[in-house]
Amino acid sequence: MIMLSSSWIFWALLSAGFAALTALCAKIGVSTIDSDLATFIRTLVILGVLGTILLVTGKFHSTEGFNPRACLFLLLSGLATGASWLCYFRALKMGDAVRVAPLDKLSVVFVAILGVTVLGEQLSVKGWLGIAFIGLGAILVSLS
Repeated sequence: MIMLSSSWIFWALLSAGFAALTALCAKIGVSTIDSDLATFIRTLVILGVLGTILLVTGKFHSTEGFNPRACLFLLLSGLATGASWLCYFRALKMGDAVRVAPLDKLSVVFVAILGVTVLGEQLSVKGWLGIAFIGLGAILVSLS
């Protein structure tokens, strides 16, 4: 288990599993509550859990790596996350989770395009084919 937990693949798959639970729980939770209020409640839960983790692990006081550039991009990431959550919960309020979640995963396609163009990362032909399939699959599922 120790070797597995040090793998990025392990954590990415765990993230996907929790994202699936997020969609199902959010769809049920948002059925009787305003989507913006639901997003606020979700955010409070996340703040509480992460705050507890940081306190327990002693990482709350770690300032290593803090610089204006890192802080700016974390701020921008936070704003993008908030906007994404607000839009996601609004979409779940209006549509079926089975259609909303795959369309939301078009973010994988967007990250691939931006990763290559902005960050200078590279994908093989096989990688681009996979990205194309992800995009096509998300669209097909969401429109069915």
